[in-house]
Amino acid sequence: MSARLNKCGVLSVFCALLIATSGPAYAADEIIVTGERRVQDIFDAPVSITSLGTQEILTLNPDHPAELLNRTPGTFIHRGSGQEHLTAIRSPVLTGGAGAGSFLYLENGVPLRSAGFANVNGLFESQLPLAARVEVVRGPGGAFYGANAVHGAINVITPTPEENKQAANISLSEFHRKFSGSVARGNRGEGFYVGLSVHEDTGFRTESGADSQGLVFRRTGKHDGWTHDTILTLTNLNQETAGFAQGDDIYKDNRLRRFNPNPQAYRDSKALRLQTRWQQVGENGIFSITPFFRWTEMEFLQHFLPSQAVEENGHWSAGFQSAWYGDNDITIGLDGEYTEGYLTEVQSRPDIFSFVQGVHYDYDITATSLSPFAQITRTLTDKWQLVLAARADYTSYDYTTNTPANRIGRFIRPADRRDDFLTLSPKASILRQAETGTYWMSYAEGARPPQTTDLYRLQQNQTVEEIDPEKIRSLEIGWRGNWHKRVSGEVTAYFAEKENFLFRDADGFTVTDGETHHIGVEAEITAQLTEQLSFNAHGTYARHTYQFDRPVNSISNATEAIRSGDDVDTAPRTLAGARLNWKPTETILAQTEWVHVGEYFMDASNRRTYPGHDIFHARLEKQSGFFITYAAIRNVLDKRYATRADFAFGNERYFPDEGRTLTIGLRFSN
Repeated sequence: MSARLNKCGVLSVFCALLIATSGPAYAADEIIVTGERRVQDIFDAPVSITSLGTQEILTLNPDHPAELLNRTPGTFIHRGSGQEHLTAIRSPVLTGGAGAGSFLYLENGVPLRSAGFANVNGLFESQLPLAARVEVVRGPGGAFYGANAVHGAINVITPTPEENKQAANISLSEFHRKFSGSVARGNRGEGFYVGLSVHEDTGFRTESGADSQGLVFRRTGKHDGWTHDTILTLTNLNQETAGFAQGDDIYKDNRLRRFNPNPQAYRDSKALRLQTRWQQVGENGIFSITPFFRWTEMEFLQHFLPSQAVEENGHWSAGFQSAWYGDNDITIGLDGEYTEGYLTEVQSRPDIFSFVQGVHYDYDITATSLSPFAQITRTLTDKWQLVLAARADYTSYDYTTNTPANRIGRFIRPADRRDDFLTLSPKASILRQAETGTYWMSYAEGARPPQTTDLYRLQQNQTVEEIDPEKIRSLEIGWRGNWHKRVSGEVTAYFAEKENFLFRDADGFTVTDGETHHIGVEAEITAQLTEQLSFNAHGTYARHTYQFDRPVNSISNATEAIRSGDDVDTAPRTLAGARLNWKPTETILAQTEWVHVGEYFMDASNRRTYPGHDIFHARLEKQSGFFITYAAIRNVLDKRYATRADFAFGNERYFPDEGRTLTIGLRFSN
């Protein structure tokens, strides 16, 4: 353990406690929709959640989800090439099946993909450029989401017809061209919204451009005592993918950091989602049911592996979410879905090591899931409440291989089979309401069935039978409220332990029984310093450690052995950010922002470190009638840093940042 990391840890605890004693701010009428899949006062929710609103999204005008989501405590989105990303929420940055299935990506409360068919880059299938709000839940998802919300959930919420009228936004920078526009009409719960987004990323590295488009249609109305809310979303991404820049500290080299070692790499992705939420208010409560349909296809080159194989995958699914919210504070519900999916992986290049030429995998899967849940809230006194909740997730996979069931090189193709999993996700919380805010303590368990790729895309030394559902147990203590009429915020402390952690070790073999511990403190603060100045900040100190030993056998990777107590790689202990907003008049807004990422280990052996970085941004906007002109300078000091740092195959590997960038734009709204 480096002395440098220990020193940072002490300083970070001090900073986190300092922020905690100053508090984060919440408006008295702030609501959330993610926790219980309905509108809810944030002070009634025993959950760590951050809501990023319309104005924040517009002012930031993010080119990538990481820019927005990394403003929330405990969250660290690694930016890859184009719109690719990897996620951490109260966790290290996770890759592969762990990264795909440990976080639940939602749009308007419905998961973007079926359980078991997740996409590690799942956020590029959402329509974040058109979002009215994004909510980030930290910790196990509880009764309303269960499977896949092991470490947390991200919910992208579409504007309602009442929230938007006519709007347009166009921006230009050296590498990005973006346009979004919307038309809406709404009154008393009835209306429509149509939004379009287009993003062209020319890429600052060679042959690394990306084009993405999105369309959202929303229709609300009333019929025979029911309200209905229909949302249709279409997304398309065509991307030339840049691979890692390899070499010691190569992200600092002005010339080499622009080089793309994988100019042939690409990723194409399409998705369609349709949902309708029907809701009726009765004498004894509220009943809602949301039938939905999904379809997605993706093709990409596995440039990150020696095989350079092409993978194609896709699935369609139909399902429903339902819940009855009783007047007696009892909620019961049932979710279910049916999915048909496929995956092929083909290597066209000659054999290289154990990566052999030909078809590695070609299979189809039919999946069904059924998830009953319940929650009860009991008022113990005028200040104390008890909330008990539980969810069961039954998942069944029916797998059929279209190639011989045998081993080819390092790849094992199982014979046709059926696998069933049952996971439970209980949660218990106690809340205390005080004049200064809400205190809560929660115990929660989360679980997820294995991803289909975990089960049926096996490699040497693996069998299906050894792969079990991932489980996590978490204890959280938190406070949310106001210290002063001008200062408010949230502070939480948590501990979690996870078992059956599934990941690839440095030799490329799959670990199926990993154990990790996660402990941390998170804080947010919002303060209105003067009539013209406001301040927002967040801070996190956390440790994510291995709780098992695993040797690495190959000579080239011998230093990558895992030892119990070591930090999990790609898990900075400190994350922080702050924004100072100056509004001298009603028509002018200036903002400066600081973003901090602490030092972290790049390898499992804790021998190679990325030093972390501190960067600064500046923004200015001026309103004239219905129009707002704006400008932003990202990375004002033009610091050389990496949006992702890694070590593999004996090399340091980085995704370099594009450097100082000027963006200018024009927004219209009436």
